[in-house]
Amino acid sequence: MKKLKSLRHFLKLSVSVLERLDAWLPPKLDEPNWHALAFRWQKIGQKGVLHALPNPHSFPLKTLAAVDLQRQKLVRNTEQFLAGRSANNVLLSGARGTGKSSLIKALLHEYAEQGLRLIEVDKDDLLTLPYLLSLLSQRDEKFIVFCDDLSFEAHDDGYKALKTVLDGGLSMRCQNVLVYATSNRRHLMPEFMADNTAHTGDKGEVHPQETVEEKISLSDRFGLWLSFYPFDQQAYLSAVASWLTFEHLPFDETAKKAALDWSLMRGNRSGRTARQFVADWAGRLPEERVVD
Repeated sequence: MKKLKSLRHFLKLSVSVLERLDAWLPPKLDEPNWHALAFRWQKIGQKGVLHALPNPHSFPLKTLAAVDLQRQKLVRNTEQFLAGRSANNVLLSGARGTGKSSLIKALLHEYAEQGLRLIEVDKDDLLTLPYLLSLLSQRDEKFIVFCDDLSFEAHDDGYKALKTVLDGGLSMRCQNVLVYATSNRRHLMPEFMADNTAHTGDKGEVHPQETVEEKISLSDRFGLWLSFYPFDQQAYLSAVASWLTFEHLPFDETAKKAALDWSLMRGNRSGRTARQFVADWAGRLPEERVVD
């Protein structure tokens, strides 16, 4: 009886230890759910796991206002890609809140039925991109690897990993994968006044231009650059009107005045500010839709 109690105690203790240990171990690398439309890639060691996102955030492209030229170029590139023709990796850079990320998300709404899939990859997980590409190269779908709000410091390892993926290294580029990245920095790296000087004192670089070339070499690997600029009042109100239409609400004088007051309160006019205003406006009861 005493031995039986000791065995039970040992088994109970073992289960407790295993449960705590399980929290530290990486998850089992199961086969991804390829029926999903969107995924998130998570680095695990030298490999990673592809998490399916059951309800991806997407909406019609026509909802996005004041970015017509950027939308036209992005759509053309994406349609070339889906048709099996040559297409470019894309860098969308510029002012915050102007629709860079939203344009990419909206592509899923328009082209999922044509086989387009979206994979979100965080900067910290870029080192395992080659392994991800090895998984995707065996599939028939077309994948956009989506790197949102991308920026690097001088010695980030992900910087060099992404450079290799964009150019393909010695291996051929994965024909069913493109990289679409957004950033507030045009060249994805911090730039300093010293970069524009030929010499920065006795301890300055002998060849400072090489440092500059290194900093812009990553952005150069994106074949298509799309620039986004701060919204003026007209562009902001166009965005408000578009989101109100999406919510089946009128863009009348009351809504216009409330939207302008909202932007003054935020100190910013952008597509993001417009969407936030409409979220508030649509959430109010009809009798509450008045100018505060």
